[in-house]
Amino acid sequence: MFNNLYKKCLDLAAHKSSKYYLAIVSFVESSFFPIPPDVMIIPMVISKKNDFIKIFLITTIFSVLGGMLGYLIGAFFFDFGSQIMSFYGYENKLSNIKENLVNSDGFYAWLGILFLAGFTPLPYKVFTIASGLISFNFFIFIFISLLSRGLRFFTVSYLSYKFGNLFTGFMEKHGSKWFTIIGLLIVIIGLLIYLIMKFYV
Repeated sequence: MFNNLYKKCLDLAAHKSSKYYLAIVSFVESSFFPIPPDVMIIPMVISKKNDFIKIFLITTIFSVLGGMLGYLIGAFFFDFGSQIMSFYGYENKLSNIKENLVNSDGFYAWLGILFLAGFTPLPYKVFTIASGLISFNFFIFIFISLLSRGLRFFTVSYLSYKFGNLFTGFMEKHGSKWFTIIGLLIVIIGLLIYLIMKFYV
């Protein structure tokens, strides 16, 4: 199933209305669809280099809108949201998330997790739904989603624009690893800034 969906997304990237399909894939991926929009971004930017900013903006905006839908699913459609989380193997982790958010450190930990989910290959949709389930601050959720999704899709768009097919090969072999490393470094830097402010300011 996943291979068929992957190939279908690649076909849509070559369609004359590819930007509309990119918007749809970006939207649904943030709430339930399993294939990330990166699959479409790379070939689209390579074939339409002058549009790389437009492609990045479309992906980011509709991904965050889809994340907002995921949040609403978690907040108001608990059973459906739980089924999606179960599909991705995260249903047993929800109680731990709720317990950890009781204190301020848990709140900041969730900020880091949400950022990583938006930036790395973690299933972002699971964390959009979980954010709604635990009633995480909606406006902070939107801000972190814009930041993480924007950084990720700008990176993919710009590197596709700059290096073309070389970047395609790199992403296939090492993309997940390097996005995870970069995301962790950003979170660690943020954590260090938080600790410095907490203890020395």
